[in-house]
Amino acid sequence: MSALDRPVAVRGRAPGRGRAPAHRTLRLAPGRLSLRIRPRPLAVTLLLVLLAAGSAALALTRDGLVPPAEVLGALFGAGSEQAAFVVLELRLPRVALGLVVGAALGAAGALFQQLSRNPLGSPDIVGFNSGAATGALLVLLHGDPAYVAAGAAGGGLATAVVVQLLARRGSFRGNRLILAGIAVGSLLASVNAYLLTRAALDHAQSAQLWLIGSLGSAERHQLPPALLALGALLLAALPVVRRLDLLEMGDEAAGGLGVDAGRTRVLVLLIAVGLSAVAVSAAGPIVFVALCAPQLARRLARGTGTGLLPAAAMGALLLSASDLLAVSLPTAGPLPVGVVTGALGGLYLAWLLGRGRRR
Repeated sequence: MSALDRPVAVRGRAPGRGRAPAHRTLRLAPGRLSLRIRPRPLAVTLLLVLLAAGSAALALTRDGLVPPAEVLGALFGAGSEQAAFVVLELRLPRVALGLVVGAALGAAGALFQQLSRNPLGSPDIVGFNSGAATGALLVLLHGDPAYVAAGAAGGGLATAVVVQLLARRGSFRGNRLILAGIAVGSLLASVNAYLLTRAALDHAQSAQLWLIGSLGSAERHQLPPALLALGALLLAALPVVRRLDLLEMGDEAAGGLGVDAGRTRVLVLLIAVGLSAVAVSAAGPIVFVALCAPQLARRLARGTGTGLLPAAAMGALLLSASDLLAVSLPTAGPLPVGVVTGALGGLYLAWLLGRGRRR
């Protein structure tokens, strides 16, 4: 138990009396398995999930082509053939994949930021998305597109190994991880540009659109593997996150509580890279969602630690809302969602800079 979790005695009262506890413990298996529940982060997560679901519902009925009643009928197999085609084949894959990709990006950003102890520690800033994009590009341009997910995972994992080796110098340092990731990401961006110049014109155009980040080519067959991978990685992350939070006290103090710092960091890095690979393989390297989602969720939840589930819910909401905005803007054609997230992320960073200057 960390110092932040210990109950505080107030003027002679027994610890815990006179004030609400910061968390509740749910005993799933007495003596073996328990789950800590923090009321405010839980409420924030549920609220964000509801907002993301509302954004998805608006995306399904955005232009009035299919009335809400027919949308519900199509979802439950009772609508007309035209409504079923529009909802189930054209819109639902894009909307559902946006929620999955956003959740993966939000969770990956939370893990990277807690691992590096730096608010800039997101996969798109420190080069992991660039590595995943390199692996996916190699498959798209010179292999079988069916193996894009494997290429993205391999590229992200190779980049993670290189960055981790560069960041380790006697002991782990979060700032070194950021600097090493930026350096490797810059090199890989050049590699990606070179690959595009050597590709056929039609392949280069589709790959360039993919590099911006887009949900426009989402298909139904992409959803089940992405959803299964997201669920498996989140379940794998839940028991590791508690040990990661204990590392804030320092490696020696956490070691005294039975936490293996090196093993914990490797596990967290592998899970975060896996989440990034899920997002990149499905929609390309979408920027700023992984950077902004954990910070916004942390401000709402007012909690300490990683905040994995609130960040995942916030990522799903941000990407779903951004994609809804991308298809609703009066432009010559639908914008790739990466353009919208990049613009919103830039505005968010400008707001942070202005807020810091006023303080």
